[in-house]
Amino acid sequence: MASVSTCLIVSPRLTPPLFSPKHKPLTRLRSPLDHHSFPRIFTSRRILAVKAASIDKVIKPGGLVESDKLATDVRKRAMEAVDECGGRVTVGDVASRAGLKVTEAQKALQALAADTDGFLEVSDEGDVLYVFPRDYRSKLATKSLRIQIEPFLDKAKGAVDYLTRVTFGTALIASIVIVYTSIILLLSSRSEDDNRQRRRGRGYDSGFNFYFSPVDLFWYWDPNYYRRRRAREDEGKGMNFVESVFSFVFGDGDPNQGIEEERWQMIGRYITARGGVVAADELAPYLDLPSSKSSRSDESYILPVLLRFDGQPELDEEGNILYRFPSLQRTASGSTRRKEYVGKWFDFVADMDKFFKEKKWQFSKTSSTERAMVIGLGAVNLFGVIVLNTLLKEMAFRPSGFITFVKNIYPLLQVYAGSFFVIPLVRWLSVKRKNDQIESRNKARLQFARALESPDITLRRKLLSARDMAQKTVIGKERIVYSTERDMIEQDYEADEWDRRFREVDKSD
Repeated sequence: MASVSTCLIVSPRLTPPLFSPKHKPLTRLRSPLDHHSFPRIFTSRRILAVKAASIDKVIKPGGLVESDKLATDVRKRAMEAVDECGGRVTVGDVASRAGLKVTEAQKALQALAADTDGFLEVSDEGDVLYVFPRDYRSKLATKSLRIQIEPFLDKAKGAVDYLTRVTFGTALIASIVIVYTSIILLLSSRSEDDNRQRRRGRGYDSGFNFYFSPVDLFWYWDPNYYRRRRAREDEGKGMNFVESVFSFVFGDGDPNQGIEEERWQMIGRYITARGGVVAADELAPYLDLPSSKSSRSDESYILPVLLRFDGQPELDEEGNILYRFPSLQRTASGSTRRKEYVGKWFDFVADMDKFFKEKKWQFSKTSSTERAMVIGLGAVNLFGVIVLNTLLKEMAFRPSGFITFVKNIYPLLQVYAGSFFVIPLVRWLSVKRKNDQIESRNKARLQFARALESPDITLRRKLLSARDMAQKTVIGKERIVYSTERDMIEQDYEADEWDRRFREVDKSD
């Protein structure tokens, strides 16, 4: 029998399942608003009034823009999930589709409902749904200054990133020009006598004044850099020289940027599609597995999923550990029809990736020709800096003008020339180490995926047991007994219906 980490205690259920037919009608009123269960014996009208007051308090906070308190990424992902579901969602819908923690999804929905005139609906089983108007995005943008300036901040961030690339790439050309100009001037001064050196020195002061400004490096700044770069990539064209310099030294960024969000979205969608009950083996192809543990007996790797989606372990009739996610079993849209497991896991999950695959890092996206040109110019610059150092030490006259400027910035020239090769060397070693780790994780996930493709008898029975325990409840309009969109007095008939239902529950018990 599988075991979980020692911090997770599993015991057989002594009470019927939460969603068993016998205890289904309003055995407890669950609400994503506070995650507390109401007492089983109560007056429905009184609890409905309390519920209405608490809901109104949540979605009517006053003049504050509640959405500004949310992290930008959380808010955007929650809004995308709301749009995908058609504006009527449960906390589980948003958590699974956006890959957010249940608590994050709950706070995001509360804030969005408060700022966009959204309202809440309560089902006959006490589930709370969030309903948003079609123009909720425009309403939110009108209220929030932060959301209004975000597009400008994104553009500014892109401009800064481009300027960084331009600065480093152009600095190579500037360094070569400065270094070799200085070498020529110093060598020419050696062949002249002292009197001519003094006259030439005065000539530097009066006839040749060199002024160097970092602004000169940005003379070809392109505000549409990213759009042009994407167009070039789509057309199969390479980088320009400035981009190739930065790419060789610093690389092209993390290829897996944002992939964690995709991972949690995949996991959330998978759990929802399987009725909220899964085996650890089903989620293993999407998680980071310890490479030293090849056995399926240790399921501690599933703990992050339980924490994020508010899951809980349960035992089936055969003693297998399965994991139920109640919040993801309740949805405001979709179908309750489940696809049956027919023995081939890939057929069962044909609409999803069979395992989570991380991308390997690239040292640089430059072509071999571009890389050779960059390395050649870097070597030319490094050689010139070494020669310049010797000439400055042997200089017999007092420098002035341009030579003074070069002598003052020479430490910067040294640092630039040295880092041009030191940084890529260190980065190459780092990339190699990261790719080895990524390959190891991908192989471990693939092994679990293959095991699911051809499950043995034990795993097959475990998967079938998970399908039998799964349950997906779609909360339609016909099941709504209260809505904050209307006044409480207008909904007396819903309260009467609640009274009748509770009396039936008491009699059945």
